[in-house]
Amino acid sequence: MTKKKLSHDGNVAAMVSPGQETGGESAPKTGDRQRSLPALCQSLEKCFGAKFTLVDVITGDCQVRGNMFLAGQLQTQLELCRALAHRGKAEFIAEEEPVVVLAIPLLEDEPTRYVALAPFLVHRAAEPTIVHAVTTLGGDANESKLWAVRQHIWDAGCLLNLAELASSHCAAEFRAGQMQREIYEISSHLASAYEELSLLYGLTQKLKISASIEDLGQKALEWLAEAISAEGFVLQLLPVSESEGEMTGPSQRQSAFLQFGHCAIDRFQFSRLVEHLGLNEQKSLLVINAHSRGHNWPLPHVQQAVIVPLTEGENLFGWLAAFNREEHSEFGTSEASLLSSVAAILGIHAGNLELYRQQAEFLAGVVRALTSAIDAKDPYTCGHSDRVARIAMELANEIGCGHRELETLYLSGLLHDIGKIGIDDQVLRKPGKLTQGEYEHIKLHAEIGYRILKDLKQLDLVLPVVRHHHESWDGSGYPMGLAQEEIPLFARIVAVADAFDAMSSDRPYRKGMPDEKLDAILREGAGTQWDPEVIEAFFAVRDKIRRIEHSESKTAPVSELALMT
Repeated sequence: MTKKKLSHDGNVAAMVSPGQETGGESAPKTGDRQRSLPALCQSLEKCFGAKFTLVDVITGDCQVRGNMFLAGQLQTQLELCRALAHRGKAEFIAEEEPVVVLAIPLLEDEPTRYVALAPFLVHRAAEPTIVHAVTTLGGDANESKLWAVRQHIWDAGCLLNLAELASSHCAAEFRAGQMQREIYEISSHLASAYEELSLLYGLTQKLKISASIEDLGQKALEWLAEAISAEGFVLQLLPVSESEGEMTGPSQRQSAFLQFGHCAIDRFQFSRLVEHLGLNEQKSLLVINAHSRGHNWPLPHVQQAVIVPLTEGENLFGWLAAFNREEHSEFGTSEASLLSSVAAILGIHAGNLELYRQQAEFLAGVVRALTSAIDAKDPYTCGHSDRVARIAMELANEIGCGHRELETLYLSGLLHDIGKIGIDDQVLRKPGKLTQGEYEHIKLHAEIGYRILKDLKQLDLVLPVVRHHHESWDGSGYPMGLAQEEIPLFARIVAVADAFDAMSSDRPYRKGMPDEKLDAILREGAGTQWDPEVIEAFFAVRDKIRRIEHSESKTAPVSELALMT
């Protein structure tokens, strides 16, 4: 199988084959041993000048037949061969003067399975004597005459020594082959592990809380196709349970079905397959090959499949699957392992997105509760916080603030007067002009608001606005008397929005100011009370602000804007 090798960033780096991965030729496989037996006998023939018969001592079968096939005594000699194989030493297992039967264990496996047999002459003798000896040992009489003419007379001791050397040579070849196979297997595992790590590394580099599970899942399918030979890949994302409430935030999604490759299975067929296999209850990995499909298999065109769950804790977020192994092979543990690893990352990401959404929902609920508390505290200014928030966003947008800054400003506008919760109702709702003491009391709301929110880390960016939105450009404001750029920019923006809405709104003790008078006050206060750049932005978007002034309060996507951690 040829695979594409992934680089660390998940891109295809090169096309390599298993043989190339080991840096040389492919190692011999275990099945090659049967095909090497004749070659083994040929090596022995080259050493001894005689053809050997090769016997499988486990099955009793004759794997290779020599010229002098000793069939008549084979069953008797088989037990001797088994004992010799156990001892692992070449010996004469039969003797009939002047002929001996040499047996050589071929130590190419543990336990030794093959023994090579051949008759040899160890003394000179007349032909009838030789033929008699051979036939007594189980050889064919006609073959023995021809064999006797061509035989070399061996010294028995030299014959055994040469047999020992041949046996040792076979054992050495076997060990070398075994080591080559082990090296090949280790190299294959390392190559597989490298591909898996490369894919997982590339996937983790894409893990951002702002990345949708659909985008990450599609990228994962493309990378899996580079690492696993399969017709197609599927990612089914299940919807978050409706019982968990209204879905907002980054993990809000419907059921999604992503595909890559040439997989002839649609979302309905896949759902039917998951149901057929009972996977929703088990939430476990499943490898399906030809022998495991069963007679009622619902999808005849699906021959093999690996299906793994996307889980995080007890939560099931979907399924990742590969279908139909290419090159007429089957799926195994390596494919299942890789899919499981990818599914684990996707599951954790889906779980994080869900937790993030829940956190955003919670924070949004806290903000809504606080703004409702402000409105309940001072019914006359109901809606003030919402308008200030929206006007501040218009001003910030005109100044050139980015999306995240607008989010911060929206929340800041909603919560800028949260400190009024701590102000005496009689002072806060007093219809007439405040006394100096009452004014000093109401000025405390900036510090009170800061103390209310300071332990909410998610609102850290809001705190400067809550504390400093009554500072003045010339340093005459409160609570700290900051001037010009000492005042946080967002506080300067909210200060203008707050002042505009306060002056334009009706109060029990006065009507809202007409536009002309209001605009004149703002222009006059530029550079003294307010930041002149913000005032300039105000008049650049004056029409938009006027529409906000006269519009109904609307529910903003607080949960999305609240994600400032």
